Formats: sequence, structure tokens, C-alpha cells
Amino acid sequence: MFQYICLNPIAQVGLDVLEEGYQKTENINEASAALVRSASMHDMELPETLDVVARAGAGVNNIPLEACAEKGIVVFNTPGANANGVKELVLAGMFLASRDVNGGVNWVESEKDNPELAKMTEKQKKAYAGCEIAGKKLGVIGLGAIGIRVANAATHLDMEVYGYDPYISVNAAWNLSRNVRHVRNVEDIYRECDYITIHVPLLDATRKMINEEAIALMKPDAVILNFARDLLVDEEAVVAALAEGRLKKYVSDFPNNTTAGKPGCIVTPHLGASTEESEDNCAVMAAQEIRNYLENGNIRNSVNFPNCDMGECTTAGRVAVLHKNSKGVIGQFSSIFGECDINIANMTNKSKGNYAYSMFDLDSPATEEAVAKMKAMQGVIKVRIVK
Repeated sequence: MFQYICLNPIAQVGLDVLEEGYQKTENINEASAALVRSASMHDMELPETLDVVARAGAGVNNIPLEACAEKGIVVFNTPGANANGVKELVLAGMFLASRDVNGGVNWVESEKDNPELAKMTEKQKKAYAGCEIAGKKLGVIGLGAIGIRVANAATHLDMEVYGYDPYISVNAAWNLSRNVRHVRNVEDIYRECDYITIHVPLLDATRKMINEEAIALMKPDAVILNFARDLLVDEEAVVAALAEGRLKKYVSDFPNNTTAGKPGCIVTPHLGASTEESEDNCAVMAAQEIRNYLENGNIRNSVNFPNCDMGECTTAGRVAVLHKNSKGVIGQFSSIFGECDINIANMTNKSKGNYAYSMFDLDSPATEEAVAKMKAMQGVIKVRIVK
């Protein structure tokens, strides 16, 4: 029986995945797994019992990844589970930036008690006129789960779509519409596009990648959309450009004092994944990742350890080892099994940066002696008997 804790409310459809063989607890010191959305874990004391943290969402800034890795806690996220919800809000952002719907709605609300409202409308509507997005150029920076959906949808809105991603995966490339122009230089998007939407992870290399230099290349009527991370954009530079008429609009899903209420800024309260469907999808995917790791030892969508999958164990035993990525470790594991008269039927080893993960399918169950010897090895973080 595995115990798990929810650090935030998690959709019931996800918890239903953890019905058989799992029990919910309110005490993290009893939990093998933790499900989390936005709760900060940076100041939490992580118990030795904790084997896995699953973030029901994509961002993991609220989780101490290095500290978890050092304790042998595998951290998962749920990439793509909320992609459609974010895609739809990006499209909504483009429409709001093109047609002054907010201004028109606010005017009608302000005149709701005016008996002349209907007569005033025909004259007043000119103040909220906008443009259509059909025929305009959209630049999509980052062709991951969300970026691809945005790009493909925009082609069906008769937009001319440019996509930029120097690290696009083979799977993503197959899913990308042939009508999307794949450009090799992000500056081409800055120069050519009427709408620019960014969908890349926040890294040192991408922090404030849309900055004063990038804005200087853009059209004065360009619209920037940011539904990925606020720090991808130098928002002080954006606000200054808007005030000087060097940009048309900035649409962001990350409220702060820099952009809230500023002319030309349309800011929503982090609504990207705030749909019932997205929350359900993330919860189900997170629960499935927990089950696959705890029951089979398989790692999919981890952010601090390598992905590694040996399917369901069909041998007498399976041992999983989280360890530092160092030379000679696999040979030492093999020697220990040999010394303990245990035959390895199958094995795999994957690495990611400073950390590695090894799984061994065995013709006989692992013994306490073998596990103790592996735990005593330098660089070994955690040993789990999966079966």
C-alpha cells in the first residue's frame, strides 16, 4: 500500500487513478508520493519516505529540483496536458489585441442605465474599431506542445504563420502543419510578424529574450503575446515601447505592477490552464506518472532525472537505483549481483546531467545483502526494490 499527499486540491478524476493500492494521507512524513500544483515546496522538510513528486502542470519553479535529486526524489511534470487550454487563451489574446472588445464592453457597462444607449451605439462603436487577424503574420517562438497547437490553429484562421525552434523534436515536427514556415533565425520573426507569441521554457539563455534589441526590430504595430513565463520578456522595455508608439499591444497572463493597468497592456490573471479540462488532464497524467514509477520503476516526464522505461516487470525481481552520473558504477552493480548469486536478466541505464538512473530485471528476487551493498556505494542516492 502506497500513501500519497496532496499539497493542493487535485481534480478527483486524477485521484481516482490512485484508488487501488493507494491511500491518501495528510502527513507528508508518511507519504511515498506528493501531488502538487502551485504550493511552494522550497521551505519544506522532505522526508526520506518521499520517492516522487508530481506537479499537475508544466512549471516547476515551486519545487526544489536539486534538493529533491539529492534525496532521490523524482520530480515529474505534465507537459502537454494543459496545452489546449493555453492555446485557446493565446488565440483569445490575439482577438482582444486586434479588436477592442474590452473597451466596448466597458463602455456598454458604463452606459447601462442610459435610455439613449441604443442610439449612442452606432456613433460610439467607432472608438473601438480594430483589425482582423486573417492575412496577418504570426510568429511562434518555441514549437513544443503549446506552440505547435497555436501555430496549427492559426493556419486555419488564414494567418501566415512562422515558427522558430532550433531544438524542435522529431515528434513535434511531424505534428506541425506543412503550412507553417519554419524559420532558422528568430530575428526574422521580430522583423516580419504582426503578432509574436513566445512558448519556450525559462532558462538563463531565454530570460528576457524579448528585450529592447528585439523590440527595435519589430513593426510599430506589432503585438507581443506572453503566455509562457513573465521573465521571458523585458516588460519594462515593452511598457516604454508602448508609451512611445513603438508597439501596438502586449498581452500577458502574468499580472504584476509593471504591466497591470498600463496603456497598451492586456493582462489576464494566469488563466492559461484554468479550465476544467486542463486541470483534469494534468491530474490524471500526474497520477499515472506516480503509479508507473512506484509500481514499475519507470520514469516519464521527469525534470530532475532521466527518462527511463522498461515496461512492466515480467521477471522475478526488479531493482531501481538513483545515483550520481559517474564512471564504473554499472560494473560495480553487476559485481554485487554476481557476488550475491543473482542473475541480471535485463538492465538499462540513463543519465541526465549529474544524475543517472539504472534498472535491473532479475531472475530471482533481490536480497537484503545486495541492496545493502549498493546503498553503501559512493554516489548511490537511493535503491528501490520495485518487485
